[in-house]
Amino acid sequence: MRTEEEVLGQLLSFARDCDMVRAVVFNGSRVNPNVSKDRFCDYDVIYVVTDP
Repeated sequence: MRTEEEVLGQLLSFARDCDMVRAVVFNGSRVNPNVSKDRFCDYDVIYVVTDP
């Protein structure tokens, strides 16, 4: 299983490598400081991209 740092690194690496990506937004239970972390927490990732 990947660590939190590995997952975030892969998501950000994809964004850096893709010219269409202009921003990355993380939300959801995994990044919410008011939610206790458990095995059901996840990342909700939004990539803001240009129109090809």
